[in-house]
Amino acid sequence: MTTAFSLAPLFRHSVGFDRFNDLFESAARNEAGSSYPPYNVEKHGDDHYRIVVAAAGFQEQDLDLQVEKGVLTVTGGKRENAAAEVTYLHQGIAQRAFKLSFRLADHIEVKAAGLANGLLSIDLLRIVPEEAKAKRIPINGDQPALN
Repeated sequence: MTTAFSLAPLFRHSVGFDRFNDLFESAARNEAGSSYPPYNVEKHGDDHYRIVVAAAGFQEQDLDLQVEKGVLTVTGGKRENAAAEVTYLHQGIAQRAFKLSFRLADHIEVKAAGLANGLLSIDLLRIVPEEAKAKRIPINGDQPALN
């Protein structure tokens, strides 16, 4: 049984991540294993966004962030098992390698990243250049338009 759902209502008010709707829906349809690690995409204002990745068990040196051609890639490398003498009776904290990719909208820049309490936070900022911003055109009723 196939269940179709749309995330469009969630993205109705977001600016800057309009393309994520299609990305999330295609990921949910095509990749069954795409849920690791879990992450949130948050909007903190008109131009401020944050991606929070649950990176439990990873340290800063295990994680890599890259932006290339408008795609943010978060990679978590598998650490060498330093404690080889440890025998796990139950290992519920996954430390397998992962790679997440996020297509950034136009004028979105990565401003900062930090790892605290097992959560990798990536702060994004939408910076629209002056030439791309809307301009108010005054209407002068007394002067004829130039030809």
